[in-house]
Amino acid sequence: MDFSLTISYIIPVMIALAKVAQMLGVPKKFIPVFNIVSGIILSVFYLNPLNIKTGILEGIIAGLSASGLYSGVKNTIQGVREQRSIL
Repeated sequence: MDFSLTISYIIPVMIALAKVAQMLGVPKKFIPVFNIVSGIILSVFYLNPLNIKTGILEGIIAGLSASGLYSGVKNTIQGVREQRSIL
């Protein structure tokens, strides 16, 4: 399976896990660390169980992607809400 295709399945799962962790009381400032750790775990056990080094690298990439995607969506929603309150 292609790297970009398989990692695209994991990123939404990681975003959902981060949201659940946040609802369970994990402070927002630790969510990026949570994403990286969960990305490494998911990647090592799901994507690359036979190649640990590649799994760790892909997990870090997925964790950083999930953090950026989550942050970008959150900031966009906040911007839209602010625009509506101005109008």
